[in-house]
Amino acid sequence: MKNRTLEEVKERLKRLNTFELNEDDFYDAAEQKLDEPGQPLDQMVAVYQRLQQEVSQKMNEMDDHMGMTPNCQLGCAFCCYFPIIISRLEAKMIIASIEAMPESRREEIKSHLESYYKQYESLIDEATSLNFEEKDIKYDYIKKQLPCPLLNTETNACMAYESRPLPCRTYVNYMDPDICYEKYVPEETVSFEFLYEDYMGALNAGAQVMYEEKQPQFMDYPSDIYQYHYLPVFLKEWIENS
Repeated sequence: MKNRTLEEVKERLKRLNTFELNEDDFYDAAEQKLDEPGQPLDQMVAVYQRLQQEVSQKMNEMDDHMGMTPNCQLGCAFCCYFPIIISRLEAKMIIASIEAMPESRREEIKSHLESYYKQYESLIDEATSLNFEEKDIKYDYIKKQLPCPLLNTETNACMAYESRPLPCRTYVNYMDPDICYEKYVPEETVSFEFLYEDYMGALNAGAQVMYEEKQPQFMDYPSDIYQYHYLPVFLKEWIENS
């Protein structure tokens, strides 16, 4: 692990100007999973997970291109207090991924969530009432110190790591990890939000094909694509109705 200076990180980030991001990789990945046999829900979950893997792959390729690797470490969970805003379709895919886990792990997560919503009830209401469509609410949200519902605060580990949402994958720190400890929203950290466009475009395309060809009951298209909310809100609906 190397604690780089801000100037060095900025200089290396400039190398991304010569990085070739092929958007077709995302659409090809979605198409590949749709062509595989399986039930509609399983196919759509596979599309979601494959696109998440593609994002992680692009992150690794960009790191190699810049000659840097993130200093984020296991047990470092400062970014797990950020607002995670996702579409309803993504929430359904996360939930379906959890439902497909071995029973012991699935029940552990559900039990954790039941306790989470009891422990943080008033804080959840406060945090998720912030209108993310009107302004950047990141600082206002994080200063409430509401942990992500999928964070095990005893181990600082994500309980559904392989299915974690896009914001969790694209936010990194190439400098001293203490920066995250010292500031709620460090300006030195990096968020590769430009990956969202190709990811969401391919997810939307996959959902459209799925809807038109199979009209699955689990999906309300296009509403599920365009309805956004906080992850705690979506998971609360699931726990209350399961």
